[in-house]
Amino acid sequence: MAARLEESKAGALPSRPQGVTLAAAVRPVDPQRALGLLLGLLVFCTVHFSPAWPDAVDPAGSHFTLTAEGKAALGLYGLALTWWIAEVVPIGMTAITIGLLQALFRIRPAREAFTDFMDPSVWFIFASLVIGLTFTKTGLTKRIAYSILALVGERTSMIYLGCFGMISVLTFFMSHTAVAATVFPLLMAINSLYEENDRPTRFGKGLFIGMAFVAAAGSVVTLLGAARGPVALGFFREMAGREVSFFEFTYYMLPLGWGMVLILWLYCMVFFRPERKTIPGLKDRARMLLERLGPMSRNEVLALAFVSAAVVLFAFRSAMPALQELDRTALLLGTTVLFFIFRVLTIQDLEEIPWNIMLLFGGAMSIGMCLWKTGAAAWLAVSSLGFVQGVHWMVFVFGLGILVLLAANFVINVAVLAICLPVALALTRYLGAAPEVILYTSLAAAGMPFLFLIGAAPNAIAYSSRQFSAGEFLKAGIPASLLLMVLLGLFVWWLWPWMGMPVLAR
Repeated sequence: MAARLEESKAGALPSRPQGVTLAAAVRPVDPQRALGLLLGLLVFCTVHFSPAWPDAVDPAGSHFTLTAEGKAALGLYGLALTWWIAEVVPIGMTAITIGLLQALFRIRPAREAFTDFMDPSVWFIFASLVIGLTFTKTGLTKRIAYSILALVGERTSMIYLGCFGMISVLTFFMSHTAVAATVFPLLMAINSLYEENDRPTRFGKGLFIGMAFVAAAGSVVTLLGAARGPVALGFFREMAGREVSFFEFTYYMLPLGWGMVLILWLYCMVFFRPERKTIPGLKDRARMLLERLGPMSRNEVLALAFVSAAVVLFAFRSAMPALQELDRTALLLGTTVLFFIFRVLTIQDLEEIPWNIMLLFGGAMSIGMCLWKTGAAAWLAVSSLGFVQGVHWMVFVFGLGILVLLAANFVINVAVLAICLPVALALTRYLGAAPEVILYTSLAAAGMPFLFLIGAAPNAIAYSSRQFSAGEFLKAGIPASLLLMVLLGLFVWWLWPWMGMPVLAR
């Protein structure tokens, strides 16, 4: 025994425990995962090592040569899409692979490929996630939720409206996933007052399916509601050569997002009309819970003050030319530093940041910029002209919206934008559409995946209520998606131009 202990201390491998076979110690191979891994690598190698592809020629006769780097970028594009869809490795590891292969195969210099992972847009997302974490930790989200429920009363129609309004307000400051996770226990408590046995009801279906839909609709309103906005604006800044301010973004997206919230409330009232008109005792319970929180704590006051100050600075930055040099990412990151200086957050709280998701955003930026900088996006766009040449710009924009909407139900929406935006922006010069309308249409469509549970985290969170099946969610999502496209069409054709958005190429 002493000899074995000394052997172990010296670094020798421990002997296998008796009764444990080598086969039992080795994890069995998952055929589906192995197939996805190999398929992604096969796509990359096939495209990268294939002979030179022919030039793309635009209607003016200009030739677009696909360089070796551009061809490799298309192969990497295929690998990333395959691995993200199949989820053969954690999505953050797929993102790291994007940078790794760019460097190893000299598609782009390593400094460029990995610098995109630290793009200001990624840091903006980090700061917004910290704000959501702070609101949840300090109890601000509960205080806001209880206050709204205490106001709306006990009528089920107003409970729908109050809950949906609460969710849309919270997504103004927090990511829609954090909002859904935060309000879910509250909605479960409301539903338990409606149906003590937790059996599925029309009210329960409307409450939780509506929660998922509204969290998505509310998340398109500001850059803090979801990560897709900062990522898309990062692409737009590099590819269209213009920066979109925080309030310019909200100016165009607020009427669309909150208009969709109102439509979804009416939708739930029609398709999930509650069996009962009231929930007795709900208002009193909300007031009791609000009183139990007591007065606002020091940390709540500080969190609200710091975030409000950042929003005010965003407003001054948009309105005063002298302040436009202030970087919006730096302003928002200032709140993160202040949270730690004043001990609203501790170092342990950093462990709750979803770093796997942060890597995803960095990888999405890297693959998008890789397609753009190598010329692969322009080549792909010109090669696609045969399918869309001659169509009206509105048909192109609307078709793009449908494509992005459907893709976002199967693939992470940030990845969808990284794949679609570079090509769509390159096509605008040929089809007469302005880059701005492409940006906002893509963001609206990517932000509202109403069809499948895998489309967004709030969909899966809502499903855990056990009030509806995946089939019922799809059945509810089809009309909701059609309503979204009708509303989006009205905005593209009439309201956004009326508000001053350029929709035709200058």
